Amino acid sequence: MSAPAQKTAISPTRAEDFPEWYQQVVRAADLAENSDVRGCMVIKPWGFGMWENIQRHLDRMFKDTGHRNAYFPLLIPLGYFEKEAAHVEGFAKECAVVTHHRLEIGPDGKMRPAPSAELTEPLVIRPTSETIIGASFSRWVQSYRDLPVLINQWCNVLRWEMRTRLFLRTAEFLWQEGHTVHETSEEAVAEANQMLRVYQIFSEEFLAIPVYAGEKSESERFPGAVSTLTVEAMMQDRKAVQAGTSHFLGQNFAKASNIRYLSREGTQEYGWTTSWGASTRLVGTVIMTHGDDDGVILPPRIAPSQVVILPVIQKAEHRSTVLEAADDLAAEIRNQRYAKEPVTVEVDKRDVGGGVKNWDWIKRGVPIRLELGPRDLEKGTVAIARRDRPFKEKAFRPVEEVVKGIPGILSEIQAGLYQRAKELRDQYTVRIDSKADFYDLFTPKNAERPEIHGGFAFAHWSGDPAVEAQIKDDLKVTIRCIPTDPAFKDETPGKCIFTGAPSPRRVLFGKAY
Repeated sequence: MSAPAQKTAISPTRAEDFPEWYQQVVRAADLAENSDVRGCMVIKPWGFGMWENIQRHLDRMFKDTGHRNAYFPLLIPLGYFEKEAAHVEGFAKECAVVTHHRLEIGPDGKMRPAPSAELTEPLVIRPTSETIIGASFSRWVQSYRDLPVLINQWCNVLRWEMRTRLFLRTAEFLWQEGHTVHETSEEAVAEANQMLRVYQIFSEEFLAIPVYAGEKSESERFPGAVSTLTVEAMMQDRKAVQAGTSHFLGQNFAKASNIRYLSREGTQEYGWTTSWGASTRLVGTVIMTHGDDDGVILPPRIAPSQVVILPVIQKAEHRSTVLEAADDLAAEIRNQRYAKEPVTVEVDKRDVGGGVKNWDWIKRGVPIRLELGPRDLEKGTVAIARRDRPFKEKAFRPVEEVVKGIPGILSEIQAGLYQRAKELRDQYTVRIDSKADFYDLFTPKNAERPEIHGGFAFAHWSGDPAVEAQIKDDLKVTIRCIPTDPAFKDETPGKCIFTGAPSPRRVLFGKAY
């Protein structure tokens, strides 16, 4: 007789239904909810706290590389898009358009756009801002002395997605978009590579997510770009998430927006531009990389709170004493520093049972939980539990020892989560040398679980876009990137596993969100 399955906080489990597990984790961790507007979400305080930390750390990295923040309009004249044909074609199906500037009450008593208030030129709600920012850059840049222009914007964008999933793919989402203008092609290429490296460092050192860095194939490029660079992460279901992209735009957008400057030689030249971005998709990426069947597990460097203190109060007469001791303990912990910053801590003073509190914070993924009750006060101890270990595993330690040890524990959790994710990624990234093995890797073995497949594949490809399209049609597999990271770049020539034609290098294939 088999042992009964262990009860978990999240149902279904990852093994039973990973997509539904993800949705349930987002709800159980109180991160976000669907709004009344189709395809849009409400980001709740714990989820927004994660985004604020992502934003804060990335913003510092951007400023450390010379970029400054600005803000540009949400509404973009349709004519701006029409100037860059490849760009507008790439986003046309996702654009929402404003056509009127006033409402009125119709004969049926319902609100409707006023026929007399139709706009002379429709306005597109930004899906991305290259065109509207390019219009400003054309005014800002007059001489080579004005270059480079290094700008970043934190904002929301709207892309009319048909199939949405909280954080991973919503119609409206939050992001940052960097936009730069340079004097030479070489400077712009260096900028695009620099910002890709920023995303890679951030993913690995802050999100504890190992990534493959590389260039997109031509069919996967950002619309209008000369080249698109990407960092790709593997989720626990072995699918890929594009965690950040950086685009070398050449002079395409400069010509469309008339970004010209007087060169050092006295001639009029077009600037060389880049753009790069990452979004609230990173929150979903963290969940799917590190979460377990009890909820989220947060890397300490982006957790809204790194420590939570749970006062244990069984009698009303103990309440004020225990809460005062919890506040004192929190103050001591805030004096500790982790990753050169004060440790963040909160005290859960809700008047609910200790078991409820404990499970709420387990599901939210707070890295360290501390329990403090009357007996602990008598003994000078506190109970400590780590989210990266089984929930029943807790230890009673002297308060002073716990306080001083917290920065080290946070470092252990951060490093351990990265190592765990790397081991899974490496286990399910394989070198494939035949078409049969490739199709076998990406063909589901269980009809009831069609999303389960083999992982990532490094394989030779000739560069033929028709082959790429066929693979996508057959298996929903795409080229995630042509690796540029020296750790993964394989420029050994070979033969395309699909056609036998010469192949200059191996590329990374995978199914993606």
